[in-house]
Amino acid sequence: MPVRRAARWLAGLSVALAALGVANAAHAQDKKIKIGVIFDLTGPLAGGGSELQYTGVKIMLDHYAKAGVEGYKVEAVYADAQSKPDIAINEAVRLLEQEKVDMVMGFFSSAQCVPVSARVEQMKKFMWITTCISSGVFDGKNYKYVFRPQAAGNQYGMMTTDFIAQYSMSKFGKEPKDLRVAIIHEDGAYGVDVSKGNEAGAKKAGFNIVLKEGYSATAPDLSALVTKLKRAKPDVIFHTGYNPDITLLFRQAREQGLKFGAIVGHGAGYGVYEKLKEGLGTDANYLFNTDPISIWLANQKNMDPKLPPVIKMVGEEFDRMKPGVPIRSAHVGIGAANAYVFLDDVLPRAIKKYGGVDPDALRKAALDTDIPEGGTMLGYGVKFYGEGEQYAGQNARSFPVVLQYIDDKSYVVWPKSQMQRETELPLPAGTTYSYK
Repeated sequence: MPVRRAARWLAGLSVALAALGVANAAHAQDKKIKIGVIFDLTGPLAGGGSELQYTGVKIMLDHYAKAGVEGYKVEAVYADAQSKPDIAINEAVRLLEQEKVDMVMGFFSSAQCVPVSARVEQMKKFMWITTCISSGVFDGKNYKYVFRPQAAGNQYGMMTTDFIAQYSMSKFGKEPKDLRVAIIHEDGAYGVDVSKGNEAGAKKAGFNIVLKEGYSATAPDLSALVTKLKRAKPDVIFHTGYNPDITLLFRQAREQGLKFGAIVGHGAGYGVYEKLKEGLGTDANYLFNTDPISIWLANQKNMDPKLPPVIKMVGEEFDRMKPGVPIRSAHVGIGAANAYVFLDDVLPRAIKKYGGVDPDALRKAALDTDIPEGGTMLGYGVKFYGEGEQYAGQNARSFPVVLQYIDDKSYVVWPKSQMQRETELPLPAGTTYSYK
């Protein structure tokens, strides 16, 4: 081949190879997973814990957006459910159909979670629930595309009644059959579900249930409920609520002189200490909250060694975003930890083993998840119930813990395997609601 022609041929080949390289690079950049994230950023649920859950999820998604996953770019598209179930449904559909997201993630309120999961399953799209706890999301539904690593509501209710049963004699001086308990709850899917767990656990323990009643979380007046509680004279109140209904209940209880031995909360509003302190002042002291363990309280000695640095990163990011908060809310950690399970475990498997991020690849990858206890930042493991099982899509290895707020700090007080200090029961004499 003449030198001049060879030079032209090599030059042409170089241009072609360069063009191919650019095309391949562009193709690699096109590989991405687009995640629609829905939380309540306005309305009453925002301050009740949803905005904190959003913060935890966003910290984790931002972290993965920098490096990607198995060559895929991670892109998040956020939406505000505005504390309304119909808007949550509409936003999920909009994100999937118009924004063309590959999946949806998040969801704080069980009242939203139940209908949204049904709609997403109907569309045969993938849904990863980081937060809401209603057992009704999965009970008997046999969903294929909806998954939740989070603990379920009936587990919350059973955990707290078991906790009180263990201390009935030693702390209250009463056999369980003589312990008077009241079960009150907001009347949405979340409150109803937890209250069912409370009732089942109370009957199992043999407690004397003196009142069981629901109320609207948006009710402007709870004085009638407080009057019923006064007449019932409970030793312990099991309460499932958001906020501001929690603050309203306590304010009217103080005004009407309600006394009790303990009030045990279940996530949501009870998981946002700064809001409790803002609304109740020193009366926030000695309250109980039931939630998955705060990632900053979990026993790191029994944890997968790759997780403590991630926990540290989440804490530092949260402190940067919200400086001066006395307690890093468990809500932030729940959001971050449950998003991490998807990004670190499910997504890489979907890409490597099942060839991409379509709903079936994500579904198969989730069903393969097999994380032992101590393998998540929340301390528990992850293994989802499979198709045909009563709670298909629910994590079979999740569990909550009972925490108590004491002097602006939170401590795990149950179960004993996670206990950080002895619980204070009943309310100390001289405190506002103490019946001592």
